[in-house]
Amino acid sequence: MKLFRHENRQRSHEARRVYALFEIVYTCVDFGAALCFTVGSVLFFWKQYETAAIWLFTIGSVLFMAKPTIRLVREIKLYHMGKMDKLADRVENE
Repeated sequence: MKLFRHENRQRSHEARRVYALFEIVYTCVDFGAALCFTVGSVLFFWKQYETAAIWLFTIGSVLFMAKPTIRLVREIKLYHMGKMDKLADRVENE
């Protein structure tokens, strides 16, 4: 079984549930990053808010960096779930 395959997320009800949960987290992180960059951009119009703007850009960057990490963790989790399913099938068939 390989990572980033559509069939991995459709293998079972539990796999679909895990996939959906990770998609919700991914979307929240994506929205948070966009919000940080947008608010940070607006704050740069005023010198007094420059430090806050820099912090928002930094937080937004960390959130954007988290996005591929979330996807990789999701795929590894689905991969291991598939290995456990195969192991359970082997035990049942013995």
